[in-house]
Amino acid sequence: MHGFEELKPSQDDSPGSGPWYKELSRYHWFVLIVAALGWLFDCLDQQLFILARPAAMKELVQATEGMDAKALDLARSNAGNYATSIFIAGWATGGLIFGMLGDRIGRAKTMLLTILIYSAFTGLSAISTTWIDFSVYRFLTGLGVGGEFAVGVALVAEVMPNRARSYALSLLQALSAFGNISAAFINLGLGIAEEEGLVSSPWRLMFMIGALPALLALFIRRRLKEPEQWVKVRNEQAAQSKKMGSYRELFADPLWRKHAILGLLLGCSGVIGLWSVGFFAPDLIRTVQKKAVTAAVLEEQKVQAGSDEALLKLISDVGVAMGDPAAAAALAPPALEVKAKVDGAVNGRLSRWASYTSIAINVGAFLGMFGFGALSQRIGRKPTFVIALLSAFVSTVAVFWFLEHFWQIWVMVPVMGFCQLSLFAGYAIYFPELFPTRLRTTSTSFCYNVGRFVAALGPIVKGQLEAVFVDTPEPLRYAGVTMCLVFLIGLCVLPFLPETHGKPLPE
Repeated sequence: MHGFEELKPSQDDSPGSGPWYKELSRYHWFVLIVAALGWLFDCLDQQLFILARPAAMKELVQATEGMDAKALDLARSNAGNYATSIFIAGWATGGLIFGMLGDRIGRAKTMLLTILIYSAFTGLSAISTTWIDFSVYRFLTGLGVGGEFAVGVALVAEVMPNRARSYALSLLQALSAFGNISAAFINLGLGIAEEEGLVSSPWRLMFMIGALPALLALFIRRRLKEPEQWVKVRNEQAAQSKKMGSYRELFADPLWRKHAILGLLLGCSGVIGLWSVGFFAPDLIRTVQKKAVTAAVLEEQKVQAGSDEALLKLISDVGVAMGDPAAAAALAPPALEVKAKVDGAVNGRLSRWASYTSIAINVGAFLGMFGFGALSQRIGRKPTFVIALLSAFVSTVAVFWFLEHFWQIWVMVPVMGFCQLSLFAGYAIYFPELFPTRLRTTSTSFCYNVGRFVAALGPIVKGQLEAVFVDTPEPLRYAGVTMCLVFLIGLCVLPFLPETHGKPLPE
């Protein structure tokens, strides 16, 4: 069998007939698999952070003197919001830097760098001692995460035959759901282990696992070649003494500037909606179920205690102290041992529920992301965006207003995941089609990642809204519903963007 390096990664512009995948060579499949794995592991890291965030904040943010239970919960929520915002800001910064590098030094080399960066700093997140150094590691992780998307989609877009491009890009994005689901299963397994008392601080183990994708970089370095289209344009630009990946050129041209600014606003709509609302659904289920799960665990402990009056008294004391940090601090050592056991069981069970919620989101996401590609090939990119944005708004409002019971995780949450994450397949397909080769990763990163500087404010705004609704039983529920208005921003910019369906990539 010949090596991949001998295969030609050229595009075929002929219309063709039959299934789109019949047009793909071995090298096409190789590029798609490598890009998909890079983005899959990228999403694994993102989801590990989302699922580990509540437990990490619980360990890294401790009560101070005079702080009651509600104030402590708010402090931990705020720390989680700031950590999320800092991570997103790192993502945006990485998008700026590595998007430009993707045009200047090549797609393959840049992908290698981004995977190494996000793997290394994901692993270092496991050694955090405060939420501040945790946030620093997340910012540095975000640098790699932000750069990987643009180079991956540009690589696939430039290598694939034109007719297969949207299907391949939507499949690339859809496969990222497996990274998210893998993170959910990791969290589920460690949650069960914590519930059984087998591990402590499982969130640290999660981040250590997240360092493993660095091994993919070795595979990429040996086999992946730069797209012929990029090599050709680079040589032409060098002959004319012009720079690849120039932000000055992007904003000097009126057409590319318009596409960049409007694309950024379109990207913000989905990014803020997902990271400031959708990805807090696992936190929501933990919040609304915490009281019921705690009561259930205490009852189970009482059943196990049987007729042991002394142990039953300790369990009752722990039950009273569960909602009062001052009372918890005053517990005697035997009661503290019981409390530690109850805490582990409660945290593990809530982690399971959060894992189920994440799995449900991503089952829907896989179908929604591939569905966007198929529908956009039939009715066009812009009409598909309209449907996706409206559906994301309605489904997310429904989840944050009504989600409470276990069965709803498997009915409502997949629909939300289908609608919200379908937008990201749209970004993977649409953004590369708006810009020429010499600016493709620069501009795609600008639209998809620079909007994260704005999106980084989303969790902080959500935190402020939670403070406004602090006197309600579930502040996160009301804050989430209010934040859903962000999905409507995308509808306002679509009329001013072009339809790219059926057109070749700009040169």
